[in-house]
Amino acid sequence: MAEHNNFGKKGEQLAVDLLRKKGCRILAVNWRHQRFEIDIVAETKTEIIFVEVKSRGTSYFGNPEEFLSRGQQKRIIEAAHQYIEQNDIDKEARFDVISVLRENGQLIVEHIDDAFSAFD
Repeated sequence: MAEHNNFGKKGEQLAVDLLRKKGCRILAVNWRHQRFEIDIVAETKTEIIFVEVKSRGTSYFGNPEEFLSRGQQKRIIEAAHQYIEQNDIDKEARFDVISVLRENGQLIVEHIDDAFSAFD
């Protein structure tokens, strides 16, 4: 497996660990429906959270969360609708981004709540 793929998997695991520490229950990792994918589906007592994990080896070209395009957001929102329908979810939905950045040999993990909205 390529180095960047390993780093991406490491980033997803760090994101899962962070969400669990915050009291979230992990429902799915790399959930797929047709051509859509959601990195992490988690929940709290009151919300379902769809999380996109962005990992970058450097901030030279920008922070990881800056690489989430509007097109990607739309695909995540479509996938979330499918997940909600298939699993008969009756909770408020939220779209978060967790960025993982390797800077000077250190991993910096940032959780951005409500990073984008289905209504933008």
